[in-house]
Amino acid sequence: MLFSTLWSLRVLLFLLPLLSYALKFELQAESRPQERCIRNFVNRDTLVVVTATIDGSRGDGQRVDMHIKDAVGNEYGRPKDVAGEKRMAFTSLADTAFDVCFTNTMTGRSSYTMTRHVELDIDIGADARDWSAVQAAEKLRPVDTELRRMEENVNEIVTEMEYLRMREQKLRDTNESTNERVKWFAFGTIGMLVGLGAWQLVYLRAYFRSKHLI
Repeated sequence: MLFSTLWSLRVLLFLLPLLSYALKFELQAESRPQERCIRNFVNRDTLVVVTATIDGSRGDGQRVDMHIKDAVGNEYGRPKDVAGEKRMAFTSLADTAFDVCFTNTMTGRSSYTMTRHVELDIDIGADARDWSAVQAAEKLRPVDTELRRMEENVNEIVTEMEYLRMREQKLRDTNESTNERVKWFAFGTIGMLVGLGAWQLVYLRAYFRSKHLI
């Protein structure tokens, strides 16, 4: 029992940081830029807040465009010419991965390499909520607010683990069904080969008899 509890705590401590993360990278300006995308997975009907902080300013010879989409074709925004802080919130429409993509288009001429620095924060689920507003609206103490936030994080982790368990069960059922089909296909193939061999023996025996060779 103690081992199970300690293991559960280790899983929770490992998964909690995955609900929110920040990423920093350089985005080089190109005349024909390719999208640079950051991918994450989200469950259906989950709040996601994407905050992108991009240095530079409009009209400096670069244009950074964003594109937020998911793997099943839903689009959540395409802001153009982003400079400074840009925050976008959306509720996911499916259990799938979503991409936050950037392009940096060179709009002027320059003899040196031009880049924009991007700082990207993605908050999912409980971490995406404005807990200061919740605390003010419900008149909660700071410790109560923190406990509420932790409770929602744990509930999300439990939901995610339940989803993974269901996925594992579906994959196991598919694997067992495939193994069963392969088994019967193998038996059928062996039966056909045995039948074909027997037919060849009967045919050759009848052929040789007709030629009076046996």
